[in-house]
Amino acid sequence: MIISIDGINAHHFSQLLEQTYALRARVFRDRLGWDVDVNDGLETDVFDTLNPTTLVSIDSSGKVVGSMRILQTTGPNMLADVFSAILQGEAAPRSPLIWEATRLCVDTDRLSATDCARAKNSISYVTSEIMIAACEYAMDAGVTDAVAVIDPLMNRVLKRSGNAPYDYLGAPTSMGKVTAMAGLLDCSIERTERLRARSDIRGDVFLKEHEAIARYGDQSKQTQTPKALEALRTYFQEILANADNPRELRSALRMLAELEKETSLKLTEDATTHT
Repeated sequence: MIISIDGINAHHFSQLLEQTYALRARVFRDRLGWDVDVNDGLETDVFDTLNPTTLVSIDSSGKVVGSMRILQTTGPNMLADVFSAILQGEAAPRSPLIWEATRLCVDTDRLSATDCARAKNSISYVTSEIMIAACEYAMDAGVTDAVAVIDPLMNRVLKRSGNAPYDYLGAPTSMGKVTAMAGLLDCSIERTERLRARSDIRGDVFLKEHEAIARYGDQSKQTQTPKALEALRTYFQEILANADNPRELRSALRMLAELEKETSLKLTEDATTHT
């Protein structure tokens, strides 16, 4: 099951985010040997401070077994600001209709004991579940395409799962110990149907937010300050003002509505605390 964590609801899920960053450290530093920053066992970078969306896969025991990070390409992102050499001098994609998907990882150590390839706690199932969630989450926001910075191994995984890029930007480029590529993927019903057919995943892959908070929420470590909420409101209002198609407009309105609901809940909680 997938939980979407973003700048609005992140304060509910500090423990899940810690598990996610710990998994990223084990995968990218320990297993793949990437040159990433790890502090206290957690792998994070500057892009994690930009209120990205993190899609987190939870297994049947409530543990994080996979994740993916989603960033808008209209602001700072890995392809434009870290891996621009891949582009061979071309401009990085900059559009509200194109998102960047990075940091896809799966806990192979925890999942490798599963014998059935289609079991809900298997590597292939979790990988496909995250990909389906990313595509459907993007479509719901009016996004049409995603760019993904990947290595040749992940490129093969995408092809095997029915999620192969339809095109590539620039050229594969050596980046220290790894070769980096930039793949383009359409966010379409056809892609999600192909992924679902390959993985035999049916039904909604997302856990509804109120259920996720009730089952896995942790408000003890992070709280949204009024200043942070106001910054998010300003950001979403700017998106609304610059929306140039109905899907963008609906997405911006939905995000603002969610923020106002969250603000209302926080004010109620604060009033109760100080009563």
